[in-house]
Amino acid sequence: MPSPFPGMNPYLEHPDAWEDFHGALIYAARDDLAGRLAPHYLVKVADQVYIHELPPDRWRPIGKPDLAVARPPSGDHPHTLAMIEAPAHVEMKDVIDEVHAPYLEVRDRATREVVTVVELLSPSNKREGTDREQYLDKRRRLLRSRANFVEIDLLRGNPRMPLGNNPPRCDHYVLVSRPPQWPRCGFWPIQLRDPLPVIPIPLKAGEPDAALDLQAVMHRVYDSGKFGLFIYDYDLDPPLTPEDAAWAQQFLPTRP
Repeated sequence: MPSPFPGMNPYLEHPDAWEDFHGALIYAARDDLAGRLAPHYLVKVADQVYIHELPPDRWRPIGKPDLAVARPPSGDHPHTLAMIEAPAHVEMKDVIDEVHAPYLEVRDRATREVVTVVELLSPSNKREGTDREQYLDKRRRLLRSRANFVEIDLLRGNPRMPLGNNPPRCDHYVLVSRPPQWPRCGFWPIQLRDPLPVIPIPLKAGEPDAALDLQAVMHRVYDSGKFGLFIYDYDLDPPLTPEDAAWAQQFLPTRP
């Protein structure tokens, strides 16, 4: 069953649902594009890794053996130092936390050159901090590279990415950058009550764009992931305005 909302389902933005939805939408978009772009293009899911250093209160020391000095094997040089046993051990994997953010690459099959990058923003990309800084650095490099760049923001929360001068006000958006037209970018403003658009996925110069139907892909992911079984148990995060909250009530399924 498709999502009951005519456009983006705001309940999918809840932290308990978004990570699963984000990954599933990336893979569904990959499947949608790969079948139509073969055999001349490859559509691959790539992974951006964000590294976080955790606060000391989340470090976990493992064990605390007695201090001991190991005896050197017989025949060792008399001045060789024995191995000293460490008084404690720590698991460094709990000091460093990795966050993985999948995105799409469209590559030329013959040369493996990256032709287009498609990013679906996550809360960690948008909220203030090191993840946003890392993403913005990657975004700047992509916008000035030879690759096309598509940025999709289906999240209402957290500050918007920089969008130039006076972008239209909207709840969501799609940005499409083509190197020959830089710094001019295509922009699709999307309101909460609007259906998600069919968007262009640019390919090599002189070739027609591929089309990605965001609404159809979102419906498939909502249905296959059975998101309707649990997302309506939560309050909206972030909340809607009173007017939009009243409008949204008509689409909420009856809870068992």
